[in-house]
Formats: sequence, structure tokens, C-alpha cells
Amino acid sequence: MYKKVLASFDANTFLIKFLKNKMIKYKWFETERLILKPTSIDDSAFVYELLNSPKWLKYIGNRNVNSIEEAKEYIKNKMQPQLERLGYSNYTVIRKSDTIKIGSCGLYDREGLEGIDIGFAFLPNYEKKGYAFEAANKMKEVGFEEFGIWQISAITAKDNISSQRLLEKLGLKFDKIIKIPNDDEDLLLYKLSNTKKEE
Repeated sequence: MYKKVLASFDANTFLIKFLKNKMIKYKWFETERLILKPTSIDDSAFVYELLNSPKWLKYIGNRNVNSIEEAKEYIKNKMQPQLERLGYSNYTVIRKSDTIKIGSCGLYDREGLEGIDIGFAFLPNYEKKGYAFEAANKMKEVGFEEFGIWQISAITAKDNISSQRLLEKLGLKFDKIIKIPNDDEDLLLYKLSNTKKEE
């Protein structure tokens, strides 16, 4: 009997229904291989790992999140306020095939930028598999079509070639070199306007 029950159990369907019920207040999204759910304090251990991964530290910066407890506070203070204010923010990217948290992607109302900033970061084991483009492309789509964003921007370091290529693949175009508040580094600014919004 138990074997029959287990054989009929679909972990992916269960996860999707669970997320739907848990995050009903805010939208979550799905692609062929991924689930994008609003980041919550349940993701604290994952966020701690991601924020201290080599590429995050190199290209995004040290957020001084040195424990899972500090990651919990980071989520509460840096991610959730925008989610509550605008209905979108940072999303934890989950791979459907095994329900592992592999990265993050989101739309950010960032000080010093016009429009809404799109950003993405993945753990080292899940890079170069097309996940970043798949997640970011979905974010771009819902940003324009569901949230009515008029312009998506992105910033990246001059030497972050893989990020620049991904932004170009998403349709963003290089605009200019800028600096953002509290950061002395020259950054490349990319932009993409919502053509439907302009019509």
C-alpha cells in the first residue's frame, strides 16, 4: 500500500501547491525548469551561502552577512520591505527536478538608478547551465507584463563579461558608465524600455 502511495507522489506538484498556499500574498513564477518564489526567512541558510559565494563577493560586494541569523535579518530588512511596498523584490530560484535552491533573481528599486534594476546570482555549481538566463528572462517578462514597469536597468562590473553577455541576450543595451551612491567603482549601466508601455 505504502509503495503505491509513494509511487503516485509527485514531489514537484506538491512543492508547487505548497508554495502557492504559503506565498499567496505575493506572486511567484514558474519556467520550464525553475520556480521563482519571493525570498523569505525560510531561505536564510541559502541566502547566507549565496551572499558569501566567490562571485557574489567579487562582483556584488561583501554584505557582511556572517551567519544564518544575520542572513535572516538581511532578508527582513533589505528584501521584504520592497516586496511589501511594490509586490516584487528578490526571488529564490528553485530547480524543479530536485527542489534545490540554486540562485536568486529579482527586480530592485535601487537608489541612484532610473527604472527598476534586474539582478541575478547563482551558486557556483549551477552556473553555465542556462538557469540565470531562464530566471532573468522570466523576471523581465513579468516586470513588463504583470508589474507594469516602464524601464528595466542593470548594472555590472567592467570585468564581469558573463553578466554583460547575459544582459545583452535579454535585450538590454549598454547606456553609459555610472557610479551609484556609496560605491566608488565605475559600473556599466544597461537599459531596456517597455515598448508596450510607451504605446
